Amino acid sequence: ECRRRAREAPEGRVWGCAMPSTWLLLLAYLTYLALGTGVFWLLESPAAHDSSERFQRDKWALLRNFTCLDGPALDSLIRGVIQAYQNGDIVLDNTTSMGRWEFVGSFFFSVSTITTIGYGNLSPRTMGARLFCIFFALVGIPLNLVVLNRLGHLMQQGVHSCARMLGVTWKDPAKARWLVGSSALLSGLLLFLLLPPLLFSHVEGWSYVEGFYFSFITLSTVGFGDYVIGMNPSRNYPLWYKNTVSLWILFGMAWLALIIKLILSLLEAPRGLYPCYCHSFKGNFKPRSWRQSLDGGAEPHSPQPGCYLEGPVIMNCPEPSVQVSHCGKDS
Repeated sequence: ECRRRAREAPEGRVWGCAMPSTWLLLLAYLTYLALGTGVFWLLESPAAHDSSERFQRDKWALLRNFTCLDGPALDSLIRGVIQAYQNGDIVLDNTTSMGRWEFVGSFFFSVSTITTIGYGNLSPRTMGARLFCIFFALVGIPLNLVVLNRLGHLMQQGVHSCARMLGVTWKDPAKARWLVGSSALLSGLLLFLLLPPLLFSHVEGWSYVEGFYFSFITLSTVGFGDYVIGMNPSRNYPLWYKNTVSLWILFGMAWLALIIKLILSLLEAPRGLYPCYCHSFKGNFKPRSWRQSLDGGAEPHSPQPGCYLEGPVIMNCPEPSVQVSHCGKDS
């Protein structure tokens, strides 16, 4: 279809070639969302229904056993318990506070704010803190992105340096790149996703799967809030715990951003699949590979003599919907 439009289009730009790929991308996006909706609905809806029914049974059983309580009073007590839990002041045994707004807890809240994780288990209650949170996030989020980008760049530079050194030593750059890339991927998986659940299992009492789930949800900044560290009032948490987790979040997000960038590059359409049309002065269109030069060779570093590109000069062939390469001598 794109080739047909290119042949029929007048001299100049070729329009409409990117539209089918855009619609296909949107269709794939909506299909993926529909898939997630269906799976979550099938898996979670029965469990949520059973949980609601069980809660109502327990509530009415409590009202039957304690006739001095009425329904509105019990509902008010439940709302008070939920509010106290959100404020970190829930009373269990001899514990009256979980110290969420102490110095360490405030530092962890600041980290979760500028990293946009936003667990939702804790939020400022005073108007002054809410206003400060707005300006704090307004500056902190871009700053966090700059830091993550710099850390990711340093990680990438380290990988490339190791690959170059091994390539010189082994006289096989391709094998060195593959080995160093695989090592970086495996070491990142081990350091940021596979080992931290062991720490969470020991300190929080979670299972390994729960710890792994928390690790990925946190580093991907999804942050549902169903699992949050330092929330069990029956446990004594060491002072270094939240600070160490905060550093793990910072470096882990930088590593995961590199992985997501790699996945994104794989999901995007390969440039070698799109034709580059060379429009001669006679009006004939010749499809060329995106990674081929106009003479059929490798990707060019400069245009051929007598060829020019409409719009800004670029190193590679332009997308069909943006601009078309014109070849041949000007008449």
